Amino acid sequence: MDRRSVQAPSAVVMIRPHHFAPNPETAADNAFQCQAKDADPIDLAQSAFSEVSRAADVLQAHGVRTHLFEDETRETPDSVFPNNWFSTHPGGHVAMYPMFAASRRKERRADVIEMLKSAYRVQDIIDYSGLESDGLFLEGTGAIVLDHIDRVAYAVKSNRTDPVALERFCTHFNYEPMVFEAHDANGVAIYHTNVLMCIATNFALIGMDMIADGPRRLEIKERFENSGRDVIALDNRQIADFAGNAIELQGTEGRVLAISSRALDALDDGQVKAIERSNVIVPLEVPTIEMAGGSVRCMLAGIHLTSR
Repeated sequence: MDRRSVQAPSAVVMIRPHHFAPNPETAADNAFQCQAKDADPIDLAQSAFSEVSRAADVLQAHGVRTHLFEDETRETPDSVFPNNWFSTHPGGHVAMYPMFAASRRKERRADVIEMLKSAYRVQDIIDYSGLESDGLFLEGTGAIVLDHIDRVAYAVKSNRTDPVALERFCTHFNYEPMVFEAHDANGVAIYHTNVLMCIATNFALIGMDMIADGPRRLEIKERFENSGRDVIALDNRQIADFAGNAIELQGTEGRVLAISSRALDALDDGQVKAIERSNVIVPLEVPTIEMAGGSVRCMLAGIHLTSR
């Protein structure tokens, strides 16, 4: 197995919700989300709680350090997706982000930041959340998918990804912005870049057909190929099944790809083999969580910091 990669964090933060429910405030622009009209709220919450618990256990069994926090409030239905409000970066840097939905702004937690400062070497925290009052939003590593090796920030245009906020982030953290438009088969704009694209060390999973501009599509493909990565093109059906919403992590025995069982089932044999050339695939059962419009990548906030 290849040596450790800056692309693959060896630790993650997860939030275990006690009152999970798909968020009606985010349903308008998240075509991946579905409302659980006939589901019992208690059963739904218990299922989500169990899915996060099992996922954390599986990741730890593969040697991924997992920091599991509890969310016992009813005010943060999307708290299971912490990657949207903060990110961490090599060199001891932490970013906090402005969130589009008012309910999601309550997800920011001082105890998570304090844990990072106590367990890892944190040099500074850049807080962009004040941009919310100006109507500028950038929802973390949902809105931007980072190539940590080539220093490129890929971002789909949406109301959750403001170009001014993105430019500030890229200037502070030394990334080149790569912005593009993307739509699903029904012409609906993709709300978050990380449902469309997963960048690993040796490959990229990407919904190529969803990128609206042909020259931009070719440019992105060539960027990945020039970096030595295999481009694994996903079709619209696979994207709808969250096959693009995966994350590469560093386990004790090598790099793994954390992906939902639904997403893995959507991949064909050739795509699976291409992934397995460099990664062990770790499927996680999260069907209840996926009702909220996100999957495994959204659930895991990677820690790219040095342990104390």
